[in-house]
Parts: sequence; structure tokens; C-alpha cells
Amino acid sequence: MEGTIDGFTYGAVTPAVGYAMAYFGSALGLRCTTRSLRFDRSRRRPAWLALGAGAIGSGIWTMHFIAMMGFSVVGAPVEFEWTKTYASLAVAIAVVSVGVFIVGFQGPTVPALLAGGVITGLGVGGMHYLGMAAMTVRGASLDYETSTVALSLVIAVVAATAALWAAVQDKGLAWSLGASLIMGVAVTGMHYTGMAALEVHLHSAGTPAYITSSSFDMLVPMLIGPLAFLVIAGAIVMFDPLMVMGPTDRASSPPERLSVDVPSLGLRGRTTDTSGHASGYRNAYADDRFSAFRPTTPPGDERARPGSRRRT
Repeated sequence: MEGTIDGFTYGAVTPAVGYAMAYFGSALGLRCTTRSLRFDRSRRRPAWLALGAGAIGSGIWTMHFIAMMGFSVVGAPVEFEWTKTYASLAVAIAVVSVGVFIVGFQGPTVPALLAGGVITGLGVGGMHYLGMAAMTVRGASLDYETSTVALSLVIAVVAATAALWAAVQDKGLAWSLGASLIMGVAVTGMHYTGMAALEVHLHSAGTPAYITSSSFDMLVPMLIGPLAFLVIAGAIVMFDPLMVMGPTDRASSPPERLSVDVPSLGLRGRTTDTSGHASGYRNAYADDRFSAFRPTTPPGDERARPGSRRRT
């Protein structure tokens, strides 16, 4: 017997909160990736890329299971196995890390974006369906419609490629926030497209039960860890001014050299700079403007003549 599926048991609450988590994770991931590319060219880059990949993967995984809180089947309780649930989290972070590191070190080249996008997209799809495999519907079996599954994977690959491309675009905070809005829509759309492929077949006619309380009570404790990680990542971003706003123009511009023209003691055009070196000598006596300051020798005064020696 075909089971009746309700993916919005709590109305628009679970989709909205799930989208917010996907957006939050994507925004953190994009900023961390931008941070690694703009400011750290060596030892700190892997750390920022890993933090960004963890934020994106955790955001996608959290979105998935928050949305699953609103999933129910009439007459069949829904439960989740924690080992496969956490395994899907590990898959999400691992595959996103692969894509982010490929683009982070190879740059926004077409081969890097395609390779990273395909790996990340298929991995995100794998996370989704591994998470679905962790779900058990009592007295029922689950099937998936192949064409809809393929469509969800295509959406995942396109969304992942666009996310990686956006991550390496150094266009400021507003750009990252705007790109995260689109990424959140893509991740949420991929999830509900995959859910549309699900078919539930009940083995026997059961009795109606309050099945949502079981999945809700099981999923909430599982979400604590990833949510805590996202909060910590958000704190790191907030307390890094270069991370949020980028470098100031004064800090990013090359140091300027100050040149001063110092006419003194018969020398004009002697140029000094802030390093204390001097260059560029010209004879001031060649300039008529200094003629009034030329020394004069009184007639008959041998002592003032150049080259004369005083007789004792």
C-alpha cells in the first residue's frame, strides 16, 4: 500500500529554518575561502580552507536534517540511525573540503572548477541519500524514482560548481552575502527535489500514530554538535576584521617615499628621503637667486682670499 508522505508537518517553519542554516554555513564558508585567498598565501591557507569547508558542509547537513524534522508518513513512525546520520555529516565535510582545496590551490580555472564542482556536488548528493538511508519507517519500505534522483544530483553539481566559483571571487562582503542567498536556495531546492523522488510502500495497514515526535526527539540532540561548530566558526569570522571588511586602502597600498628639497649652506637641490640617504647635488652658486648671499672679500685682505696662508 502506498504511504502518504507529508514533508511539511510543521508548515513553513522547517524549510525556513533549514534555508537559514544553509545560508549561514555558505556565508561563513565563502568568507573563509576569500580570507585564505586574499591574505594568506602559505601556511595559514589550509586552515582557513578547512574552516570554510567545515562551515559549508555543516550548513548543508544541518539544513537537511532540520528539513527532515518536518517529514512524516501517516501511520508509520519515522526514526533515524545515529551512525549513518553522523557518517553523512562526515561525507558532507569531506567532499566539500576536496572541492574547496582544489579551487583554493589551483585557482578559479575551468578544470579546477569542473573537477571540484562535480566531486562536491556528487558528494553532497551522496550525503543526502546516505542521510535518507539512516531513516527507518516502521512497517514500510522506501523506493526512489530514478529520473528525479538524477535531477537532484544535477542540481547539486551545478550548485556546488557555482559555490566554488563564488568562493574565489574577491568582491567583498556584499558579494559573499548575495552569493550565499543563491546557494541557500540551491541547497534547499536540491533537498526537496530529492525528497520528491521518495516513495513509501506500507507493508500492512497500520494505525495512525504521532510519528513526528519520534524523529524530532532523535534529531535535535544530533544537531547540537554541528550547530555549535557553526557558532564557533561565526565567532572566528566576527572577530577577524580582515575577514569581514578586508584590508584598508592604507594597509594594502605600497609605502610611499617622501622626497624633500633642502637648499642649505650653498647647496640647492640636495634630495633626502625617509631612509636618510641623500642624492642629487647641484651648485647653488650657479643660481642667481643666491647671489646676494655670496661671500665678499674686502680689498687688501689676504686672510679672506681662498688659498692664502696666514703669515705669523
